[in-house]
Amino acid sequence: MCELLGMSANVPTDIVFSFTGLMQRGGGTGPHRDGWGIAFYEGRGLRLFQDPSASVDSEVARLVQRYPIKSETVIGHIRQANVGKVCLSNTHPFVRELWGRNWCFAHNGQLADFAPQFSFYRPVGDTDSEAAFCELLNRVRTAFPEPVGVQVLLPVLIRAAQEFRRKGVFNCLLSNGDWLFCYCSTKLAQITRRAPFGPARLKDADVMVDFQAETTPNDVVTVIATEPLTDNESWNLLRPGEWSLWRRGECIAHGQTGE
Repeated sequence: MCELLGMSANVPTDIVFSFTGLMQRGGGTGPHRDGWGIAFYEGRGLRLFQDPSASVDSEVARLVQRYPIKSETVIGHIRQANVGKVCLSNTHPFVRELWGRNWCFAHNGQLADFAPQFSFYRPVGDTDSEAAFCELLNRVRTAFPEPVGVQVLLPVLIRAAQEFRRKGVFNCLLSNGDWLFCYCSTKLAQITRRAPFGPARLKDADVMVDFQAETTPNDVVTVIATEPLTDNESWNLLRPGEWSLWRRGECIAHGQTGE
């Protein structure tokens, strides 16, 4: 299985601390050696870094750690391949344009007997993850040829995630830069940090940070990960079928789907 990392914040924030912990799991403290990627939104722009090698050994990962890019919305991923060969085209996150915005997607899990009939959006690689992303966007484009607000769009996202979950494991993160949607099929955890801020210590590296020294009293930052990244904070564990929608660090909608 792969691991996910997401962030939604109300001010441009760097994710170096969480990214450092996740990268250790890519071949160091975890088995996810088959590539990694991270995407940072900057307005309508998107910075995307990917490498099909293990993140713990990746010079590109070290570059990202040395270069604290600030963003309000981030999606990251480390891969343990089960469908598709290890190569750059199969490395998450995946990005497509819809309605004049960059949509970004990452998936943890495996889908069985998943063979949708593609229309406008088609996969570049050969993973079930990218196929699910393309199928999802094709559904959105068919339902709404013109842009709609996320509250109108949300039922389509939830219904697709629920259907994909019936094919196997479908933990995912999806964003268009304005909002961040997450769906838990088996495992996701989240934490919202706000004043009063305190110290946090990574589980996978000997790194500690005092967020009070790094933030202002008005900052709100939510981090979503497959497994909690720190061992001295209380993370909220999502239930199977639970979804949430984030904007500027705050949860603006959440719910639960059935089987």
